[in-house]
Amino acid sequence: MTDGYYNSKKTDDICEDQTSRAALTFSRLRCMLRGCDIRTCMFLIVVVPVFVFGMYLHGQKLSYFLRPLWESPPKPFVTIPHYYHENVSMESLCKLHGWGVRESPRRVFDAVLFSNEVDILTLRWNELYPYITQFVVLESNSTFTGISKPLIFASNRDKFKFVEPRLTYGTIGGRFKRGENPFVEEAYQRVALDQLLRIAGIEDDDLLIMSDVDEIPSAHTVNLLRWCEDIPPILHLQLRNYLYSFEYYVDSKSWRASVHQYKKGKTRYAHFRQTDIILSDAGWHCSFCFRRIYEFIFKMKAYSHYDRVRFAHYLNPNRIQDVICRGNDLFDMLPEEYTFREIIGKMGPVPHSFSAVHLPAYLLNNAEEYKYLLPGNCKREGG
Repeated sequence: MTDGYYNSKKTDDICEDQTSRAALTFSRLRCMLRGCDIRTCMFLIVVVPVFVFGMYLHGQKLSYFLRPLWESPPKPFVTIPHYYHENVSMESLCKLHGWGVRESPRRVFDAVLFSNEVDILTLRWNELYPYITQFVVLESNSTFTGISKPLIFASNRDKFKFVEPRLTYGTIGGRFKRGENPFVEEAYQRVALDQLLRIAGIEDDDLLIMSDVDEIPSAHTVNLLRWCEDIPPILHLQLRNYLYSFEYYVDSKSWRASVHQYKKGKTRYAHFRQTDIILSDAGWHCSFCFRRIYEFIFKMKAYSHYDRVRFAHYLNPNRIQDVICRGNDLFDMLPEEYTFREIIGKMGPVPHSFSAVHLPAYLLNNAEEYKYLLPGNCKREGG
């Protein structure tokens, strides 16, 4: 007889302690699932892994789409209307902008960091050639991401003989710190460019153009600023934004290019917002406008946002060619905007444009050589 309790050491309770480690692990799992029905089990086994995998593939898209929830748009620029016509005198153009006219033009220095943009640099310097006092170019044997690279400008210098009398070219050795934030290397090279500008002979009140190679001010914009008096000491340039070629017009929100009245000890070469004033419709920004597929691959691995290459197949040449012709994003990203309306409005491929009006004159005068930059020519060379 017992007192109403079963006192045997044997038990069928799956949650009891077990003698072996494997038995203990298995019993705990069974214990956890004991109170779960089949739907809950399916959720844990199927839905949760699928969700985790989906976040791995598309988490970046989701964060970009939800950006307006935690990030406010930057302070808007004060935009200066831009007046220009070839049959209007410089005195009248300066007056239309609210500026006076000088007795003689300022000197202008165009300074860039060079990576591998030979064609775009050719277009840029031919566009600006009549108005530039000194072309200043700095090249490193390292990308911003710490990858060794040849001195591409040096090996193509013969193509730029037309600027040789006004060229200041310098090289700098990379630090090759792999894994470091690429913006650190970029800042290091921009500091070196400051030193090269002093070697080039820049002086107070000279105009200095700060922009990447593919951010091209129009010639008449530079001529206006060198002739007009009382212009802002720092002025950002609003550029027409293109992707892959002048066939894919994105918007007119490119603003990082700027023009400075140089002040010794104060002016520092930079590529961020430095004033609230911007001059509208002042040129072109042609991003990833390369002739050859391997040049796309090089830049995708070399520039400061290389972390956007999240999967190896992004670098597949066939995929890149297909993306270019469709006007899609190389990194499969959503637009970097600050409102849901703008994000949704820009989702999908960039629409084709068939206008080649008001593009750099050298491009149109040499259309056959640079036809890949014009509408209807999305196919790129291999190599």
